[in-house]
Amino acid sequence: MAEPDQRLFFLLQRAAHRLRTTVDRRCLAAAGVTTAQLGALFAVRDRPGITQRELARTLGLRESAVTALAGRLTAAGLLLKQAHPREHRAVVLELTEAGAAALRAAQPEVDRFNAELRDLLGDDGFVRTAGALHQLAHWEM
Repeated sequence: MAEPDQRLFFLLQRAAHRLRTTVDRRCLAAAGVTTAQLGALFAVRDRPGITQRELARTLGLRESAVTALAGRLTAAGLLLKQAHPREHRAVVLELTEAGAAALRAAQPEVDRFNAELRDLLGDDGFVRTAGALHQLAHWEM
């Protein structure tokens, strides 16, 4: 039997692309948002009043990318931008009712997808994979 492919970075990229396109399609159908937008909405829900800079750090994105993302979510009525109370150049983000509704609409699809991954990997494999990915995401190189 041939050894499985061990080009980890390549495999992570392929898996991430496949998972992202699958879940994007499902979340767009269920709630009208992509996974990137969903991640931002969850972060703002969990930390109301988060600044765009803090959101960039939370999501692991450049500030310019988050500025564009927040702009699209604001234009869609899912986020509200407000001036920071103490920093004149900063903007704070709040979830609108439409944003909260999008999260509620997407949650069953997110839960269903996680259940499918748990079935595919088994409980132990799911937990171990999540732990390994968490380590990689927080690895200080």
